[in-house]
Amino acid sequence: MTNTSNADYAALLLRLSLGVLFIAHGALKLFVFTPAGTVGFFGSLGLPAIFAYLTILAEIGGGAALIAGFATRLVSIATLPILLGAIFLVHGANGWLYSNPNGGWEFPAFWAVALIVQALLGDGAYAVKTPRLLALTPASASE
Repeated sequence: MTNTSNADYAALLLRLSLGVLFIAHGALKLFVFTPAGTVGFFGSLGLPAIFAYLTILAEIGGGAALIAGFATRLVSIATLPILLGAIFLVHGANGWLYSNPNGGWEFPAFWAVALIVQALLGDGAYAVKTPRLLALTPASASE
């Protein structure tokens, strides 16, 4: 049987970890690669420039929302396409192991699964109050 209190803290730890990872990756695109460099990389993948900007925004904004525990289920599902894109458009051809040249798809796949787990677990402890419309839970489950 799962201890509800422990599950709340497990969800908190996962939520904080995912949030920090997203902010770190968004900051990398913003401050190291720069928006122009990120746009160029996305363009080399055949993606429109707007996807680069949306990815930076989603990583930083989504990371902050996860850390705060705001709309955790929705943010977890909404950021999932970033990792799926990383798997299928960037790392997929490099093989499984992330230690392969140019990084394999092992890490983005694990990160995607962690987002699904977070969506299933919900906010956890110390989350800000999410409006019911954004919480993706039935009314009886949140009361």
